[in-house]
Amino acid sequence: MLQDSPLLAMLAIGFSLAFLFGATARRLGLPAVAGYLLAGIMVGPFTPGFVANPHLATELADVGIILLMFGIGLHFSIQDLLAVKWPALGGAIGQIMITVGCTMALAIILGWGWMAGVVFGLALAVASTAVVIRALEERHLQEAMVGRTAVAWLVVEDVIMVLALLFLPLLWQAGGQDGVAGGQESQITQLLWMLLQWLGFAGLLLVLGRWVVPWVLRRVAEDDPRELFTLAVLAMALGIAFAAARLFGVSFALGAFLAGVVLNLSPYGHRAAQDSLPFRDAFAVLFFVSAGMLLNPRIFVTEPLLVAAVLLVVVIIKPLSAYALARFLGCERDAAWLLGAAVGQIGEFSFIMAGLAVSRGLLPREGHDAILAAAVVSIALNPLLFHMAGRLGNMAESPGRIS
Repeated sequence: MLQDSPLLAMLAIGFSLAFLFGATARRLGLPAVAGYLLAGIMVGPFTPGFVANPHLATELADVGIILLMFGIGLHFSIQDLLAVKWPALGGAIGQIMITVGCTMALAIILGWGWMAGVVFGLALAVASTAVVIRALEERHLQEAMVGRTAVAWLVVEDVIMVLALLFLPLLWQAGGQDGVAGGQESQITQLLWMLLQWLGFAGLLLVLGRWVVPWVLRRVAEDDPRELFTLAVLAMALGIAFAAARLFGVSFALGAFLAGVVLNLSPYGHRAAQDSLPFRDAFAVLFFVSAGMLLNPRIFVTEPLLVAAVLLVVVIIKPLSAYALARFLGCERDAAWLLGAAVGQIGEFSFIMAGLAVSRGLLPREGHDAILAAAVVSIALNPLLFHMAGRLGNMAESPGRIS
């Protein structure tokens, strides 16, 4: 019977298990995202019991990626970024460079090659915005300077990852994975065509953002039916992302992000963000569930050293490097520890980058599995990192105090 209704089965069982494990994770003091990933493992092909349709899960995950990236674009603010530009820009770029350097060394040792190391490092360098914002809200720090710095730091990471996704096809061509026989001249031609597509997409967004989007939203807002305004926002998010992929060769993720930026520039950006929030949250849950479905728990047994090495980078090297960079850039000691804890996990962009890299042949499958394993463990450990950061900050302020 479940096979006759794969979409209904995926939605019913996926949401139910996500709620069950997400609520349990919250009761244990863990981020709900860890529960969503565990729910995906439970309905994945590597565990007994019900197995969700993987192709359907991928389609729903694509919708989740689009709405997730659309939400990031809606909240992207140049003003907030400029307010803490030096710690955010310098810290994020420096921490990504350190992470990529570590993973390049690891990839060369494993025989993957330097390009795999670059992609691997980019996937591990970025932290989950959803996890960090939730942790800041629980500590009432989202409006404090350290909270604004942490969010700006993550925004810079997100923007860098958007650019990385944009140029991922170039790495693919540089690695000779596309099988084109035309040599260097053919690759230059493809590069020029790709740049022409991006310029065409940028021109389309300029027209939409300057004239079309404000006009449409103003007309809909005047009638003020809430459902019609929400439908207009979702249609723009999905439509621009789909057009970006089909007509201009731009990824769904980038198209959705830029669609959010365009709407954010309009007078109705705040309302668009509020009205689309429930849909973004729901499909983001399905995105994490589908990511969990891809994780084979056997990797903890078959590749324990690889998983341990990845976790070493994510939960130790990244936080310590972020702390050192934050202190170098003028942050107070307790703020620097909190910034280190904030980046000590990986999330949404890591899954997107890993999935695209494997499909392009830039990253071996075991690297993808190690990223998923590290995501589950690091997200689960993140509250502990924040607790340790708070303790270290207090001890730094009162060196003579033992507890």
